[in-house]
Amino acid sequence: MKPAQLLATLALLAVASLLLALGSGGSAGFGELFDLMTGDGTPLHDRIILELRLPRVLGAFSIGAMLAVAGALLQVLLGNPLADPYVLGVSGGAATGALLALLLGLAGIGIPAAALTGALFSTLLVFGLARGRGAWSPVRLLLTGVVIAAGWGAVIGLLLAVAPQANLKGMLFWLMGDLSQLDHPGPGLGVLTIGLLLAMPMARSLNVLARGELTAGALGVAVAPLRGFIYFTAALLTATAVTLGGSIGFVGLVVPHLLRLTGGGDHRFLLPGSALLGGMLLVIADTLARTLIAPQQLPVGILTALIGVPLFLWLLHRGAR
Repeated sequence: MKPAQLLATLALLAVASLLLALGSGGSAGFGELFDLMTGDGTPLHDRIILELRLPRVLGAFSIGAMLAVAGALLQVLLGNPLADPYVLGVSGGAATGALLALLLGLAGIGIPAAALTGALFSTLLVFGLARGRGAWSPVRLLLTGVVIAAGWGAVIGLLLAVAPQANLKGMLFWLMGDLSQLDHPGPGLGVLTIGLLLAMPMARSLNVLARGELTAGALGVAVAPLRGFIYFTAALLTATAVTLGGSIGFVGLVVPHLLRLTGGGDHRFLLPGSALLGGMLLVIADTLARTLIAPQQLPVGILTALIGVPLFLWLLHRGAR
């Protein structure tokens, strides 16, 4: 499939996934969604779809898109197809901040604010330690990120061990991905737009960097500034996604792989394609999470893992063949 055809197909599938999510639910189904679109809906059903489901669906799409774009950027930065948005410890810092807020009894804006603070602190910590007194390399950045992530994991375990029983369930649910608090999709969509606007002009340079730093330098690419730009753009996207939805794995790992297999290796198409496919994947996972055992909800991170693990194993098997 040609890249332009791939993007058009992904855009249609993304719209279909949004409609599927909006029409899924016991209180208002596809009939009520159709009535809303034709102007014949009742005020109650219209409110359920527009005020309850639509913000969550758009928020889920923005989170999945941010994770997928961040994964595509990090795989180029680190020269490692197994890199994902959580490998640099950003999610661990965000999770630590959010759990501290929950442990202190904060609510509302306090939890995302604490998560964002933790993510930004972890980003600066990893970058500062990886750089040291000289220039940093992708290998040094990766190793520093893995160590910092392990440290955050220990802090998270300590917080869970000392947390009161009343707070423990909410803390565990957030760690596994919780989209139930997505009342305002604007911040996620805004940061996603900013990330794409920053990354798309650098798509040609990313294509060259994917062939190796020596090749990129020989062809006139300023490698060091480009690496810093990639890192901070990916960190911004990851921090925002984790702040809004908690720890949601496998989206940033699987989506870029899948697109490259379908012929979308050019970053001019890979970046917007990752946004569309990542957003669509998380919207579908969240729809399943809130409807499989309704009225109870599952953490969306469980669904992304159940989808991502067999898909990634299939990708590895296909790559080996």
